Amino acid sequence: MNLTKQNREYIEWVGELKNLIQTAQIKASISVNKELLNLYWIIGKSISEKVEKGNWGSSIVEELSKDLKKEFPNQKGFSRSNLFSMKKWFEFYAKSEIEIEKIQQLVGQIPWGQNVVIISKSKSIEEAIFCKLL
Repeated sequence: MNLTKQNREYIEWVGELKNLIQTAQIKASISVNKELLNLYWIIGKSISEKVEKGNWGSSIVEELSKDLKKEFPNQKGFSRSNLFSMKKWFEFYAKSEIEIEKIQQLVGQIPWGQNVVIISKSKSIEEAIFCKLL
């Protein structure tokens, strides 16, 4: 095989491998996002239930934020405001007549920051779902 043909085959081969790597990275990011949103949903639900049924008051969120940051110092997402966003996010969709599993599938397809923006600007669940479908 001559050098020119070998170089061309090598370049094509490297290009194919780069595409495979990039595809795997995208799939991994989507999977991580889905798991993170599932975690945020569970945290939001738990906070909501403790505040509502446990009569703990919203000051518990400040304490929870401190404890989670202390336990997981290298992990972002446990600020007081983000925990309140998780609670608000859960409560926004919990009052829907749509099955929770369907809502979780839908909201799990977009990043957390966009979910927060959508619920803060939407007046209804239908409007929020429409925003997600765009």
